[in-house]
Amino acid sequence: MAQQAAITRQTPRAIVVPVLGALQIPAWGSTFYLLAVLAKPIAAETGWTYDRIMGGLALGLLVAGTVSPRVGRSIARYGGRVVLPCGVILLACGLALIGAAHNFAIYLAGWAIAGAGMGAGLYDSAFATLGSLYGRSARSAITAVTLLGGFASTVCWPFSAYLVEHFGWRATCLTYAGLHLCIGLPLYLTVIPSLRRDAGADASDPVAPVALLPSERGIFVVLAAVLTIAAAILSLIGSQLVTLLQGSGLALSQAVALGMIIGPGQVGARFIEMLAGSRYHPIWTMVASATTVCCGVTLLFAGPAVFAFAILLYAGGNGIGSIAKGTLPMALFGAARYPVLVGKLALPILCAMSLSPYLGALCLQLGGVKATLVFVSSLALLNVALVFVLLALTRAKRMEGGA
Repeated sequence: MAQQAAITRQTPRAIVVPVLGALQIPAWGSTFYLLAVLAKPIAAETGWTYDRIMGGLALGLLVAGTVSPRVGRSIARYGGRVVLPCGVILLACGLALIGAAHNFAIYLAGWAIAGAGMGAGLYDSAFATLGSLYGRSARSAITAVTLLGGFASTVCWPFSAYLVEHFGWRATCLTYAGLHLCIGLPLYLTVIPSLRRDAGADASDPVAPVALLPSERGIFVVLAAVLTIAAAILSLIGSQLVTLLQGSGLALSQAVALGMIIGPGQVGARFIEMLAGSRYHPIWTMVASATTVCCGVTLLFAGPAVFAFAILLYAGGNGIGSIAKGTLPMALFGAARYPVLVGKLALPILCAMSLSPYLGALCLQLGGVKATLVFVSSLALLNVALVFVLLALTRAKRMEGGA
């Protein structure tokens, strides 16, 4: 508690949390959501194929997953005030290189650098920072960050489209790079509190308490599986939804209009969770997330008449799933181990996000819309089963603790 008090006196929590949340908007908008707008202009100018262009993002996500465990350990040791600025510098350098790329190798190199920035600057790093600052009381802060971050596509898609239309895709990348350096970097350096340890703490080995007990290892493995499958569904639906809806008989304009439900659906569900989440254990947020996502993707089989309701269910489940991803590891494993464990969990999550769009595209190519929906629904059903396994394991562990 002394450590937490020393930290929170530097910058009020009411400032730290909104800044972290607001900076997630350009962080996601200039990376994960960037190619939704820029892919076609890039292809038109360079002649590179669409799948090769999207491969840049896949590489970035793979790099992000690879560096995430080290990022988590670094946040545990040095705090987010050191790591998050490094993330925005890497994002800026990567985006500048992407914008300047005139051959495909340089383009991929830019995405590799941006991927390292994603590993150090997206939700997982923000969650780890909040956990290191506020401990078990970070749940409401994590929820607020995801609430603001949910506006990334809503804000950045039209902004990117405006920049591309008036200045071109290269200038768009350079603009985002400038925003990271001119806005993100100063805010992180001035607003995020530094991590101060108690005088008696061993600062040389902050990861010592990370080792999992035998009773916790099974819980961690199942939790990792649940979060990884949820990330795969998110990435697949995010990249293929418009195509799936068009394949079901809708016009492009109708498919895009339905896709716009996702943003408000996510934010609305997160707002409800923010109001009511403190009344129950985060495991129930995860149960609700997996179940609602499963209902949503399964309802897509029913046809256009229920598409809007299905997408709303999916969006709401995915929205609160982001909160569960940030809060459940804290509840299960405690604050001391949280930053490092979040980094370890991010490795399979980001790898799944990089690979699942290709699996979805393969399903579409080989089996069409129905085969793709079967694949996604099967993943969602498996995740529901795993969530209830996780619920049983956590109950058993609590009973052992009580005994």
